Amino acid sequence: MADPDPVRIVLVDDHEMVIEGLKAMLAAFSNRVTVVGQAVGPEQVLDVVTELDPDIVLCDVRMQGSSGLDVCQQLRQRDPDRKVVMLSVYDDEQYLFQALRVGAAGYLLKSISSEELVRQLEFAHGGATAIDPGMAARAVDTAARLQRDEFWPGARQGLTQRESEILALVVNGLSNRAIAAKLIIGDETVKTHLSSIYRKLGVSDRTGAVATALREGIYQ
Repeated sequence: MADPDPVRIVLVDDHEMVIEGLKAMLAAFSNRVTVVGQAVGPEQVLDVVTELDPDIVLCDVRMQGSSGLDVCQQLRQRDPDRKVVMLSVYDDEQYLFQALRVGAAGYLLKSISSEELVRQLEFAHGGATAIDPGMAARAVDTAARLQRDEFWPGARQGLTQRESEILALVVNGLSNRAIAAKLIIGDETVKTHLSSIYRKLGVSDRTGAVATALREGIYQ
């Protein structure tokens, strides 16, 4: 019986060094996976994927000026069967749930070993959901707690616990600087969290976030 063809992968990241590192990791497994193309940043992704039609798009969750989650949504709008596996440094289960919500075929951490990465990509190619082994057990526990309403406000909307804290302070009228001082974090960190909150809530500014938080009953 002939061996199956290697899983054809397109790599997406806004740092070429990361892409080259991934290619080097996967080179030893060329009989199981093969990198057929790459996109440096989100601008190239749609054209590259349309041209090469890979089995899996392995995409960074956060890129300069865009989100891998948005890229995933765009790819799946073009082709609902497109398999996109997210690669991230964030081991927060809420990022995992957010990725699955937009149709990702998996969520893996950048700390994953090369052997495990290949194995998970094969799982995703076969139709399974590829979840980083270090996150799997915690994700199941988090899902169960969400089902029992045993979590922080905004968890059902995909907000992390820190994002929930910041949204509460926004609802209470605090400025970015006041939030940064209260939580002992930088102003830029607050802005980054707010950008993530806006995207998850489907709004474009503070007013929309407050309105949504109150309308959805996230905060009373």
